[in-house]
Amino acid sequence: MAEIKPYRADLHIHTVLSPCGDIYMSPAGIIEQAKKLHLDIIAITDHNSTRQVKVTQKIGRENGIFVIGGVEITTQEEAHALAYFETDEQLDKFQEFLDEHLPHIPNDEEKFGYQLIVDENEEIVDEQQWLLWSALDVDLDGLYDKVHEIGGLFVPAHVNKPASSLMSQLGFIPPDIKADALEISKHVKKDDFLKKFAYLKKFAFTRSSDAHFTHIIAEVHCALHLAEPTFAEFRKALKNEDGRFVETEPKEKLQLLFG
Repeated sequence: MAEIKPYRADLHIHTVLSPCGDIYMSPAGIIEQAKKLHLDIIAITDHNSTRQVKVTQKIGRENGIFVIGGVEITTQEEAHALAYFETDEQLDKFQEFLDEHLPHIPNDEEKFGYQLIVDENEEIVDEQQWLLWSALDVDLDGLYDKVHEIGGLFVPAHVNKPASSLMSQLGFIPPDIKADALEISKHVKKDDFLKKFAYLKKFAFTRSSDAHFTHIIAEVHCALHLAEPTFAEFRKALKNEDGRFVETEPKEKLQLLFG
């Protein structure tokens, strides 16, 4: 039987592509910080775009960090949801879908910030024209169906947050919500959350930093208990299968390396 062990993971990180992402949140900068913090797994989840994922995955492989390709989607209800994909083909298919359903509202750089695509050497290679904070014209259920049609995983983001969440937009978390897991915000612990919302205990939960600045990476993180750092194992953890699971408040704290 495969040995299950904890892998430190931050499953919600933005790059310079997100309008709210700090200029230092380049793929190289993110991997450098993740390595300092002894993270094993990260996910790149820019707003409504996957275009900064592949270069981060390349740098991650070179530095021993498993990078999951993801995206933070703004639904028609203006709630945020995370989607995760295993392959380049899946990422490309979902990016085509995003391009079809993102409104063509020009980004106002002075108001919202730059939306940059940079390479592994931190050189700007492109810039996203349309505002990535905009809501897609597809609702929660439709997005779940599309993500699953492609083969991905769908996780409503920071569900208890007072803005851009299921709670803020719907007023509650539907008990029959179509989701592979739920992400709770970094301001609440899973046990405290379930005291109020016991009807959601059937779901697996994640808890991550939602980092837009390098010093926020892994401020909150989880531990994925897996046999190895792969997407197939990640999928099992979200389903609580074969002894794999997500620990939302790891006992072992991350420490910066000095010297």
